[in-house]
Amino acid sequence: MEKDNLFDVIIVGGSYAGLSAAMALGRSLRNVLIIDSGKPCNRQTPHSHNFLTRDGETPVQIAAIAQEQVLRYPTVSFLTDFATKVHSEPFGFAVETASCQQFNSRKLLLATGVEDLMPPISGFAECWGQSVLHCPYCHGYEVHGQRLGILANGEVAYEMVRLIQHWSTNLTLFTNGFATLTPDQRQLIDQLSVPIIETELTAIEHEQGQLKTLRFTDSSAHELDALYSRVAFRQHSDLAMQLGCDMAETGLITATEFGQTNVPGVYAAGDNSLLFRQVSIAVANGGKAGARLNGELVTDDLAVRFLPASLLT
Repeated sequence: MEKDNLFDVIIVGGSYAGLSAAMALGRSLRNVLIIDSGKPCNRQTPHSHNFLTRDGETPVQIAAIAQEQVLRYPTVSFLTDFATKVHSEPFGFAVETASCQQFNSRKLLLATGVEDLMPPISGFAECWGQSVLHCPYCHGYEVHGQRLGILANGEVAYEMVRLIQHWSTNLTLFTNGFATLTPDQRQLIDQLSVPIIETELTAIEHEQGQLKTLRFTDSSAHELDALYSRVAFRQHSDLAMQLGCDMAETGLITATEFGQTNVPGVYAAGDNSLLFRQVSIAVANGGKAGARLNGELVTDDLAVRFLPASLLT
């Protein structure tokens, strides 16, 4: 094994969680490699909010500043590549990339994010993250009081109506087919004066991602300024599955508060293991994982050097 290819920690994913963990590890004098494919989930989003000191900046700006600061630490390296394979070794882990390079590490952090799956509605993907929104905490202030819609059904629709009505009284629920609301849920939505449209949606008309009009199968139309929706997602990478990490019913990697998975030495941080998707939360999550990884490395090093196991619990 080449010495240059052996690291204390390999971090797969160089967005907010991965960079935050790398900073904690770099400041702990750990030899770290970040491998990132350059395709963050929020790359279409024009502005990021709810993050102190960076409110309103673009995700690209925040990531660029973070990367520049992290790479000031001489023990942290960054590689633009896609990690395709991983397996356990006696000393830790071996990671292979799409460019046929192999790197080895004692510990592994998966900060690989998720991939949102767009519904087959014309214009939806183009508006995603710009005027078709997933989170009122990220974007609600910018569209508050405007003509808003919710594209959802059943329990999710009920939950979102209760939440979004706080941001605008000009709100409409689109169930995209027969509404599966319970009588009690429909009663509350009616009491909130939120119209329910059950006609199937065929297209979203927009200008460069800014929603203008919803088109329906009965040729009707509805003008809106923004639409809230939740979409399905999948793991952006199958590395966790290759390693045998436990997965939750939600499709997320099961991890502790500090990112530990069921596989010794493997951690997860960021959107791949968190339901609450915000930049500030990913940063905090990555920072905790980085600190815990360093603590685990300290324990391992002391065990090898001289301390009895009874003192390292």
